Amino acid sequence: MFLKFGSIFFSKSKSKLKSTTTSLLLLLPSRTFFSSSPSSSAPSPTASTAFLKPRFATTASRIPIPIPISRSFCTASPEQRESIEYDVVIVGAGPAGLSAAIRLKQMCAERGADLSVCVVEKGAEVGAHILSGNVFEPRALDELIPQWKQQEAPITTPVSSDKFWFLTKNRAISLPSPFNNNGNYVISLSQLVRWMGAKAEELGVEIYPGFAASEILYDANNNVIGVGTNDMGISKDGSKKETFQRGVEVKGRITLLAEGCRGSLSEKIVKKYDLREKGGAEHQTYALGIKEVWEIDEQKHQPGAVLHTLGWPLDNKTYGGSFLYHMKDKQISIGLVVALNYQNPFMNPYEEFQKFKHHPAIKPLLEGGTVIQYGARTLNEGGFQSIPYPVFPGGAIIGCSAGFLNVPKIKGTHTAMKSGMLAAEATFGMLHEGLDMDSYWNALRNSWVWQELYKARNYRPAFEHGFIPGLALSALEHYIFRGKLPFTLKHGKPDHEATNAAQLHSPIDYPKADGVLSFDVPTSLHRSNTNHEHDQPPHLRLRDPKIPEQVNLPVFAAPETRYCPARVYEYVTDEQNQPKLQINAQNCLHCKACDIKDPKQNIEWTVPEGGGGPGYSVM
Repeated sequence: MFLKFGSIFFSKSKSKLKSTTTSLLLLLPSRTFFSSSPSSSAPSPTASTAFLKPRFATTASRIPIPIPISRSFCTASPEQRESIEYDVVIVGAGPAGLSAAIRLKQMCAERGADLSVCVVEKGAEVGAHILSGNVFEPRALDELIPQWKQQEAPITTPVSSDKFWFLTKNRAISLPSPFNNNGNYVISLSQLVRWMGAKAEELGVEIYPGFAASEILYDANNNVIGVGTNDMGISKDGSKKETFQRGVEVKGRITLLAEGCRGSLSEKIVKKYDLREKGGAEHQTYALGIKEVWEIDEQKHQPGAVLHTLGWPLDNKTYGGSFLYHMKDKQISIGLVVALNYQNPFMNPYEEFQKFKHHPAIKPLLEGGTVIQYGARTLNEGGFQSIPYPVFPGGAIIGCSAGFLNVPKIKGTHTAMKSGMLAAEATFGMLHEGLDMDSYWNALRNSWVWQELYKARNYRPAFEHGFIPGLALSALEHYIFRGKLPFTLKHGKPDHEATNAAQLHSPIDYPKADGVLSFDVPTSLHRSNTNHEHDQPPHLRLRDPKIPEQVNLPVFAAPETRYCPARVYEYVTDEQNQPKLQINAQNCLHCKACDIKDPKQNIEWTVPEGGGGPGYSVM
């Protein structure tokens, strides 16, 4: 017989459940790009026609995804959720989640065991929501897939030079580089995870892009037993459209959360089980990274060249810096990272990045070039002090959801991958060898990840008191004590509490975009391939709808209109000629800055319909 799951059918024999061999189609609703600016120079493409596309396509086109299914579902009425069971459910097809999936299947092959492993991914395809610098340290990949070079991993541009500058408004002062990038590579992380996704599937991992995990499932004893995906085909007013499809319960004996920085489910788990308190961890602190990929003149291109900067355009009280990496094929990735504990509510990280590109030392490289893609994402900067206890009843938190970024290295992919591998080994031990998931925590603390983050623990909090004291203390830590200072610094206020009242600062007059090196937000958004179904409930929710007009606007001068790099938030005038916050959720890049920086923690980021969001291909 056949069982129906939305628009997907499964075969069932009397003896056992068995998948069909035919790839069947999940139709995502059409999505429309939205810009609040009527004068936008960027066109507004629409997806009015459904087209097939492969799961690991390199194009950023959206829409339906053919998904081969190899598990069985229970029968249910249209109003009930279908349920599918696996041994291990992994939320997020990033470097941590895919490393865990691959390692699990490797161990099954090594030990002659069998575990069913499922990865659910909210992006329309694997890699669509992945953004990173990225100067890649292959240490974890060497352990996971030693033959990655022979298997044609998209890691082909070794670092050829490494420079570190301090910028003033008109000068670039060369400093000794604190980075050691020998043996590292300039890559596109979104392309790497596509390759990893294909490798995982070769081992038997089932990957379902376009499925947004929106809730944690619990049993009667408060143990996690999987995740539920959100319903699709619901209009803004909550009514069901003709395209309505009920969400799915994806159940697992173990659930691994690999959602990336500020994962919505991970944050709920951390709070529910008091994992920060259990791990003796401080609050997490964050930064916002804004990035473009350019194609430049071949004569200016230096494959593998790496540049980092500190200083201008940021002020001395704001931690952050820029990066510029020469990739392959005449491409460069350029970006600005701004710590989200900045004080001035008038600061606009997007505009700071646009201004940065006009620096006399940067401008000549970009002139004559073309922007290929734009995006933004937050990153964890809390480091060692902010790692929560990563194990909960029924699963574990891995990768950037837990926060393993090495701030002075500006790298977190290798540590995220290693955490996924360690969690996989603990999972296998629990399901096949009678161990428990605490072995993940123990293995993590005995790994090179822990040693690396411990040595780097004082770098980020050293800058809490300003740029000059931070630079001096971090240099002392790095060059003299080699990460062995006899004390551990604490972080300052949580990022949302660091924002000052507007009356303590003056508005910042940013230069107008020239359309050559700098661009307005709608133009950049078009390059991100961001797409959402317009007619759906907003995934950016206000806990108290009165706070924007009663607090954010009068006290903080509407900071949400500036910290968001996608112009999601804007104030408009209502029928009574009063200011009203308008949320343009269709623009959302899923960066999570609003969930972090809102002064009153009034904005909750939740997942939209599966497949919505950016469509990165080279980020």
